[in-house]
Amino acid sequence: MNFMFKVEKFLDILINKGGYKEVLTGLQNTMFIAVMGLLIGIIIGTIIATIRVMPKYKSAVRAMDKFCSFYVGLFRGTPMVVQLLVFYYVMLPLMGVKMSSVLVAITVFGLNSGAYISEIMRGGILSVDPGQMEGGRSVGLSYGTTMLKIVIPQAVKNILPTMGNEFIALVKETSVVSFVGAKDLYLAFQSIGSGTYEYMVPYLAMAIIYIVIVCLITLGIKIMERRLRKSDRGR
Repeated sequence: MNFMFKVEKFLDILINKGGYKEVLTGLQNTMFIAVMGLLIGIIIGTIIATIRVMPKYKSAVRAMDKFCSFYVGLFRGTPMVVQLLVFYYVMLPLMGVKMSSVLVAITVFGLNSGAYISEIMRGGILSVDPGQMEGGRSVGLSYGTTMLKIVIPQAVKNILPTMGNEFIALVKETSVVSFVGAKDLYLAFQSIGSGTYEYMVPYLAMAIIYIVIVCLITLGIKIMERRLRKSDRGR
């Protein structure tokens, strides 16, 4: 009986008092930050992975490899919330730059994701038969062209499930962006709970939404994997 009363109070704020607007805004920001962070991470991660698998004959390549190793170690070795706080409260004031909290979150998530995706992508590249690179070079393609058009597309097929896990991790980690003032799902449901000083039902609803999002992402990844397998068999 007590639980049902709490549900009624929650629904009253959610529907009659405009709480759903905050939830929709929070959901939009959560997905926007996660998607943009993943896209930036894929770009950064692919560049870093390509550099790290390049032959180390030239000093410039060795220097870039060391920088990339430092970058990966830095972002993998510190918590996401610490990176957000340092970037927002330390780096931006020192540089004299003003950015919205959502843009800060996207930037930090992209930089963080790039470190993890670089290792995922590097593993995927190394899993491709070395003969693919040799074959591309033998027909006159440059190292970069062979990597971009032959090796990386095959690597993506191998790392798709792991990349999906990275996206799921980003979605869940958006719950910390409220530390820099960004309105996400957590902040939306916390605001609803503060209206009645009752957080049980709002946080339960928030958990259900996260579970649904993760299930949808997992389903999408499985569909993509199935289509890729069918395309491989059709060749």
